[in-house]
Amino acid sequence: MSHVPHELHEEFPDKTEALHSLKLNDAHFAKLSDEYHVVNKEIHRIESEIEPASDEALEDLKKKRLHLKDQIAAMLAALENTGS
Repeated sequence: MSHVPHELHEEFPDKTEALHSLKLNDAHFAKLSDEYHVVNKEIHRIESEIEPASDEALEDLKKKRLHLKDQIAAMLAALENTGS
């Protein structure tokens, strides 16, 4: 499969260890991370014209991805602020 842009390790390149730790130790974070991956892959398939979708459907998916990314960023920031 071709490279899928916007993967979490690319979005937060300086937080790869924290991403890994949270995914292993926080069930809510793991769920958000998995959901982000699924949505991101779906967007990539649409943008690569592998899967058809309306502009509105694509825009909704992008908004969902952004919302998930914001939640993930907040969890990363909280982890950083606790010093863990």
